[in-house]
Amino acid sequence: MSALTTIGLPVALGIIMFGLGLSLTPGDFARVLKQPKAVILALLCQLILLPAICFGLVLAFQLPPVLAVGMMMLAASPGGTTANLYSHLFRGDVALNISLTAVNSVISVVTLPIITNLAIVYFDPFDSQLGMQWSKVLEVFAIVLVPVAIGMVVRHLWPGFAKAMDKPVRIASIVILVVVIAGAVASNWALLVENFARLSLITVLFCVISLTVGYLVPRLLKVGKRQAIAASFEIGIHNATLAIVIAQTVLNSVELSLPAAVYGVLMFFIAFGFGFLIRERGAVEPSDELPAEPAAKPAASARE
Repeated sequence: MSALTTIGLPVALGIIMFGLGLSLTPGDFARVLKQPKAVILALLCQLILLPAICFGLVLAFQLPPVLAVGMMMLAASPGGTTANLYSHLFRGDVALNISLTAVNSVISVVTLPIITNLAIVYFDPFDSQLGMQWSKVLEVFAIVLVPVAIGMVVRHLWPGFAKAMDKPVRIASIVILVVVIAGAVASNWALLVENFARLSLITVLFCVISLTVGYLVPRLLKVGKRQAIAASFEIGIHNATLAIVIAQTVLNSVELSLPAAVYGVLMFFIAFGFGFLIRERGAVEPSDELPAEPAAKPAASARE
C-alpha cells in the first residue's frame, strides 16, 4: 500500500497538473495585466495573510509540531483546480480563476518550500533533523510545473487533441486520485481517526476564514463582485493534494499530510455552502465588466 501512495499520489497530481496545462495559454498569464488589482489582492491574501492567520490558529490550538507544520504547508499551497468549478457554479469570474491558478502555481514553487522550511525551523517536528532541504525545491518544481508546461506545449502544438483530452484527463485524474487516497486512508486509518477530532475544528475554521478573507478583502477595496467570488474560491480551496504529495513523497511523513487530508475532504462542503451566501444574484456590476472577459471565454469554456 505504501508503493501505491508513493507512486500513485505523484502520478495522480501529475495528471491533474497536466490537465491544468491543457486548459492554459500564455494569454492566461497576460490577462493578469488587465486585472492587476484583483490579482494582486488575491495573491497578497494567499501568500502573506493566510499563512499569518494559519500560524496564529496553530499556536492558538496548540497543535503538535508535525501537525503544525502540516497546517502551514497547507496554507502555503496554491489554489486547487476545483476552484474554477466552484467559481463557475456560483457565477464568479472563471477567467480570473484560471489566471490566478496559473500564476499561483508558478509562485508556489518558491513560496511553498520557504514557508514549509520556516515552519520546520520554528516547530522542529523532526527532532532537529534537517527536514525539507532547500534542494527539495527542485522536486517541488518537477511536481508542480513540469506537467503544467507539458500540457501547455501539447495545447499549443495540438489544440484539437488538447480539447478532446480535457474531459478524459480530468476524469482519469479524479479516478486515480480517489483510488490512491482511499488506499492511503485505509493503510493509515488508525492515525487518521486518532487525529481527525483534533484537526477538524481548526481545518473548518481555517477554510471559513480563507473563503471569507478571499471575498471580503477585494470587496472592501472596490473589486467587482464576480472577481471577489473568484478570489474567494481560489484562496479558500487549497490544493490539498499537492500538500499531501510533498508531505508523503518529499518529506516522507504520513502524519505531516494529515491536516491536508482532513481539509481536502471538508473544504468541498464548506465552500459549497459559502458559495450560496456570496453568489451573484442580480445584474452585473459596472466594475465586473472587465475588458479581459471576452478574451478569456475559450479558456474558461475549456475548464467548465
